[in-house]
Amino acid sequence: QVQLTESGGGLVQAGGSLRLSCAASGRTFSDRVMGWFRQAPGKEREFVAAKSGSGSSTYYTDSVKGRFTISRDNAKNTVFLQMNSLTPEDTAVYYCAARSGRFSSLTISATYDYWGQGTQVTVSS
Repeated sequence: QVQLTESGGGLVQAGGSLRLSCAASGRTFSDRVMGWFRQAPGKEREFVAAKSGSGSSTYYTDSVKGRFTISRDNAKNTVFLQMNSLTPEDTAVYYCAARSGRFSSLTISATYDYWGQGTQVTVSS
């Protein structure tokens, strides 16, 4: 069993930055693909970014490329999402997720086994 706990959300002005953290329990963190998803009001949950267990592979959705950076510290069982140049369109609840298996089908939420409770990010214009 894996428990995920996000932190770091908040209110920020457009153009600002936030850094989200997701702490994971368990001994198999480095074996798991870690992803970030987000869900805006009235919209479906969407993929944001993912990183392989070793950290060697990364994948982003097009809308955040060049602005967001996913990283992980396997020694601390933590994954991060650095978000820069935020816009009001980035406002959402952000979730981290964990899964086993290959670094594929990353954008499909159903392929992830464990989810955090989410952290709210609000970007004001």
